[in-house]
Amino acid sequence: MSAPAGAPGPSVAVIVAARDAEATVGDAVASALAEPEVAEVVVIDDASGDDTAGAARRAAGRDGRLTVHRSGRNLGPAAARNLAIARSSAPLIAVLDADDLLLPGRFAPLLAEPDWDLIADNIAFVAAEAPPAEARARVRRGPAEGSVPLDLAAFVRGNLSRRGARRGELGFLKPVMRRAVLDGLGLRYDPALRLGEDYDLYVRALLGGARFRLTRRVGYAARVRAGSLSARHRTADLAALAAASARHLAAARGSPEAEAAIEAHRRQVSERHLLRAFLDAKAERGFGAALSLALRPPSNLPPIAAGVIADKLGRARGAEGHGEIVGRYLLPLDAPSGA
Repeated sequence: MSAPAGAPGPSVAVIVAARDAEATVGDAVASALAEPEVAEVVVIDDASGDDTAGAARRAAGRDGRLTVHRSGRNLGPAAARNLAIARSSAPLIAVLDADDLLLPGRFAPLLAEPDWDLIADNIAFVAAEAPPAEARARVRRGPAEGSVPLDLAAFVRGNLSRRGARRGELGFLKPVMRRAVLDGLGLRYDPALRLGEDYDLYVRALLGGARFRLTRRVGYAARVRAGSLSARHRTADLAALAAASARHLAAARGSPEAEAAIEAHRRQVSERHLLRAFLDAKAERGFGAALSLALRPPSNLPPIAAGVIADKLGRARGAEGHGEIVGRYLLPLDAPSGA
């Protein structure tokens, strides 16, 4: 597909890390190849046990912009994305999860915005079972144009959980990123992270001085399933994310506003890690072992108790509204842009 007359030529590499995604990766690939700004789509089949690679190729048909590479071992999303970046060459990079969709006309308004190294749009969360055409038809697209800068402190604050609020972390954003900026700052996804790898990359980019802009226009649809709870993350993954947040804090010294935001994030992740360790101890060694962890030191008890209550409320909340084709948006559509 060629770009419209007067528009810049294809310049975006869409990278897809896919594991056991045979049922959805075809829709993801097709949505990317429909965009005239896309120069290449690189799918990394991350040691899938199904026909993920074949589904991606069938969706592309004879479109030569798709390449598929199969890994013989499970790399994890961060390392798989790094491999996709290495196997691509277009000057702009956009991440697409294997069960998500790009909405028609996504890239043109983003690329037209000025003064950015990373630029992200809004996300519509749609039910996993929603057919792509129906989900697209029911998504409200939001403002047609306009974006605002997003600084480090505002971005990190946008990833803090708030009691009584549904999850909507800005780490979910899927920005278009300039390859030259990632290369210049020496940035790639941290392969040690299997949780929060996007958040970590964006924080390190902002720490390095990258310009990040944000618009409320909706260009990305994320398929979600009911019942996904943070307490189910692996203990080791939460520990790795807490360690990454501690590194961010050390790098942000001298910026009080950023330090305060990052410290709040580090504390929240550490409390989630503590809850997960409590649940692991209860499942593996019994309630006595879990209680011992909660009381030694006693300061462990309040965040564990709060986490258990929040987990139960989250289960109840997750059961509500299951099956909605369009449930919510990452950013409100009718508020001024900005974190």
